[in-house]
Amino acid sequence: MVRISTCMCGLFGVVRSPFAADPGRASDVFVMLGALAEERGTGSAGLALLGAQPGLGGAGGGGCRVVEGRGGFSGIWRPEFLPELDRAVVAIGHTRRAAPGSPAETVEILQALAGRGALAWVERDRPTEVHLARGALSPLTMAVDTDQNIYWASEPRWFREVERHTRVRFATVVLLREGTYLKVGMERRPGRRDLPEVLATAAFAPTARGTGTDPRVGTGFTPAGAEGARGGLLQRVVERAGGTGGLLTVA
Repeated sequence: MVRISTCMCGLFGVVRSPFAADPGRASDVFVMLGALAEERGTGSAGLALLGAQPGLGGAGGGGCRVVEGRGGFSGIWRPEFLPELDRAVVAIGHTRRAAPGSPAETVEILQALAGRGALAWVERDRPTEVHLARGALSPLTMAVDTDQNIYWASEPRWFREVERHTRVRFATVVLLREGTYLKVGMERRPGRRDLPEVLATAAFAPTARGTGTDPRVGTGFTPAGAEGARGGLLQRVVERAGGTGGLLTVA
């Protein structure tokens, strides 16, 4: 399993449409999102290119390249990765910190996560499917471009920056509500090429610590957007030891 999570980290990635006329456009977006994600930290970074067409590094589209290291995305990215990125069905990346482990694909586990968090993960044996979850506070945005590629990123503003500096135009940009889980990808069938789509959804009650309302989680929002996002929060708040209660649900 390749798993990436965030607590004031930067998440980004793409599920590529097999019908896009120019795969380089989605690759441009991925690289630019990686550069923009350095706003959320340059302590470490990583990327994974998965499920490529034959030639990436495995037979039958099973190739996988994982690159990680200290520093920002610009420190690990190399132009020689571009041919592999162009062929990858799924590309995921992060800046600042990646969390090890094996996340359970259940709402019960998602509800048990305490503190700011967003998750993006891929099962190695199903590399054309990406799991996304927005927990408490940390933003997570999904976008679809005019070629039907699906992207995600921590900051909604990054997609505006991408449109300003690349050839890509987005048909939809949506800030996910707290407590949202999505499975995005393509169900491959013999003899068929499918567009990426949302394959499954679920809702859960995200859990936050009482001290977890750091205003920096709104980085990249306009003042009106940040206020709107705060108005839509739905969390279970865990009080510190010595508090007067257990869990408090706030809307």
